Amino acid sequence: MNEKALFKLEYNKIIDKLVSLAGSGLGKELCAALQPSDDIIEIQSRQKETSDALSRIYRKGSLGFYGLHDIRGSLKRLEIGSTLGAGELLHISSVLDAALRIKAYGVRDNEENAGDSLDEMFSSLEPLTPLNNEIKRCIISEEEIADDASPALKNIRRSMKVANDKIHEQLNSLLNSSSSRTKLQENIITMRNGRYCLPIKQEYRGQFPGMIHDQSSSGSTLFVEPMAVVKLNNDLKELEIKEQEEIEKILADLSNQAGIETENLDNNVRVIAELDFIFARAALSKQMKGTEPAFNDKGIINIKKGRHPLIDSKKVVPIDITLGKDFNLLVITGPNTGGKTVSLKTVGLFTLLGQAGLHIPAFDGSELAVFEEVYADIGDEQSIEQSLSTFSSHMTNTVSILEKANYKSLVLFDELGAGTDPTEGAALAMAILSNLHKRKVCTMATTHYSELKVYALSTEGVSNACCEFDVETLRPTYRLLIGIPGKSNAFAISSKLGLPDSIINDAKNLIGIQDKSFEDLISDLEKNRIAMENERLEISKTKKEIEELRRRLEQKNEKIDNAKDRIMAEAKEEARKILQDAKDIADRTIKNFNKWSSEGGITRDMENERTALREKLSQAESGLSIKNNKKSKKTPKAKDFKLGDSVNVLSLGLKGTVSSIPNAKGDLYVQMGILRSLVNISDLELIDEPVITGPNINRTGSGKIKMSKTFSISTEINLIGKTVDEALSLLDKYLDDAYLSHLPQVTVIHGRGTGALRNAVHSHLKRTKYVKSYREGAFGEGGQGVTIVEFIQ
Repeated sequence: MNEKALFKLEYNKIIDKLVSLAGSGLGKELCAALQPSDDIIEIQSRQKETSDALSRIYRKGSLGFYGLHDIRGSLKRLEIGSTLGAGELLHISSVLDAALRIKAYGVRDNEENAGDSLDEMFSSLEPLTPLNNEIKRCIISEEEIADDASPALKNIRRSMKVANDKIHEQLNSLLNSSSSRTKLQENIITMRNGRYCLPIKQEYRGQFPGMIHDQSSSGSTLFVEPMAVVKLNNDLKELEIKEQEEIEKILADLSNQAGIETENLDNNVRVIAELDFIFARAALSKQMKGTEPAFNDKGIINIKKGRHPLIDSKKVVPIDITLGKDFNLLVITGPNTGGKTVSLKTVGLFTLLGQAGLHIPAFDGSELAVFEEVYADIGDEQSIEQSLSTFSSHMTNTVSILEKANYKSLVLFDELGAGTDPTEGAALAMAILSNLHKRKVCTMATTHYSELKVYALSTEGVSNACCEFDVETLRPTYRLLIGIPGKSNAFAISSKLGLPDSIINDAKNLIGIQDKSFEDLISDLEKNRIAMENERLEISKTKKEIEELRRRLEQKNEKIDNAKDRIMAEAKEEARKILQDAKDIADRTIKNFNKWSSEGGITRDMENERTALREKLSQAESGLSIKNNKKSKKTPKAKDFKLGDSVNVLSLGLKGTVSSIPNAKGDLYVQMGILRSLVNISDLELIDEPVITGPNINRTGSGKIKMSKTFSISTEINLIGKTVDEALSLLDKYLDDAYLSHLPQVTVIHGRGTGALRNAVHSHLKRTKYVKSYREGAFGEGGQGVTIVEFIQ
């Protein structure tokens, strides 16, 4: 890309932001050198890297790239066998620390999705932990090597400590001796030329044996090494030389170990720097709220709610721009400070950022074209030194652009043809745009010329656009409207600012009829657009309300369904408990009644049990939330009840047959299966049934017997498929009904199977008092699969 376009579109300012987000010097270098590419494969690869890094930042947080030093010079010296200093080895250790930290960041969790474009880079890092640990063990800082770096160094330093102690002991004895005290200038031990000395007065130089190493600036003090410590100082000096030699050996050994890993070290530096570069791009995307645009090589631009990244995010107005699909030339008109130039720069800057692998601050789904060059003629470039006026400078740029632009270029003109006579300027602008349009060059231009508006309206493949302006507030809205030519609004603005109407009317009269008609047409279009925009907003609002109502209705239905399921589940559970309680009570009651019957018929215990059952049923009825609203029937009288009448015992919920005449209190006996109980007529309800007679029904002294079960009772019961408990419960009730119906015999179908059900049926029949006999079915009756039961008559 040409440098002028990069400068005019302020691409460098975005790069400065990018550089500030890199964490290492090498990363900053890569950021500063970033240039747009015209290779769509490379662009898409860069965009994918940026998106993957941004995804990792949102998922795991930011990644720090501190500790990365440029060790490439040290690696070159290692390759030729040189020994590195302690500082250089510490820089290698710092790089390995960074490699370890960054590699750990790149490890994927089990629940994460499939890999991304950065996985290979993370996995290629080699922390070289043994080498790193060895460097840290041996080197404490750039000025200090650890005593444990080698056994020899430890011994040397131990000997140096002993020599130091001896020297100080000798010197302290001299300082404290009475003979030497008067000769000393100060009572201190000092060092000159790496040797321990004492400050001696000038006048005692001949009386104090030793070697003079220095004197004070005044000459009154001599720094003398006493003869008693000369040998000790010599020994200490020799130990220091040995120490330095041992340190050189240690550094050489560490350098040899590092030299073996120069390839891995060089890869670590390059990969970490590249990752720093990629994550800086992702951080910039996060800062700008950017998205990855799609790219095409067809010259199509479709920016959705694009925001110029250099304008305050709280003030910038998003714009929608399309170019290259239905038209490849867009003419933008409108008043000054309305946002025309910003729209122009937004398209150009987005193109540069996208082709550099950076995300753009726009909605997801935006699309950009790949251009080989972007040309921009924006701003005033007049030059006194070069004797160039505004028009001349613009025309110089235009000539250069016309020479170089082709169908793979994006051309941006700001105020094309300005700075000269309007008539000639408009003609030149129209001719330039026409030339570029014929050559299929993707072009955007801003202008105030009405002639260009007409050109855009009348030429295929060319479209108008305008920046909206609110005449009431005299302020631009900065919204770009594609397909609508803009108005200068000069008359309206002047009137609002107080220019007399007479002057404005004179000005209108000076405009040609054709121009006036064109401006009126634009005004009508603007009014229609505003009306349509308001209708669209109203429709959008209504749609949102409908969606909200639909959402609330769905939530309500979902709640109802959930409540229904819950209530049904609770009801089923409650019913199960009631049935279980009823079964337990029934089993217990039948057991007790069988026991009492065998002991001699109706007893007080049986009556108490009946009363308890009645209370239990009354409690159950009082707990029901829904009462039986059936219309109450007429209260029966004692004379209504006759022997053999079928009745319903209300308190027990059972059906029975009247077996005695009511007494004076209205009490009578009712036979309910095997249960015979004394019941008051107020607790009874007559059941209307026809009189049934049959050839096999024996008559009694009470006359005809009305039987409620005669119509529905069958001469057989099928228990196949039932469990033993279910079968016995059904059988017991069936036998009661059949016996009360005066059936002489019945057939119980239980099937062959394992014989368990047949045995249970036989056992039950054996205990039933009104069963005279039972036998297996004969041939033709069902064989072993049925049991024929005969009742006592």
